[in-house]
Amino acid sequence: MSGFQINRSVSAGIIVTFALQSAAVLMWGGAAETRLQILEKTTSTSLPIAERLVRLEEQMIMARQSLARIERRLDHKPQN
Repeated sequence: MSGFQINRSVSAGIIVTFALQSAAVLMWGGAAETRLQILEKTTSTSLPIAERLVRLEEQMIMARQSLARIERRLDHKPQN
């Protein structure tokens, strides 16, 4: 190993930098967990509303189809 040496001393600046980066990662992870919990709560409360909306949309489609059939029958009905 000519010309290559490993220095085993670690400065205080490196230790402080590593500690600050570790703290920042932990804080970021905690914030991400909080955001995920909020999203899960929002999703769980909005799911029944979404299901009701889908049912209402289906009922509106069926009502429009019925109305179209009624209009066709009225258009083809002979006038007295």
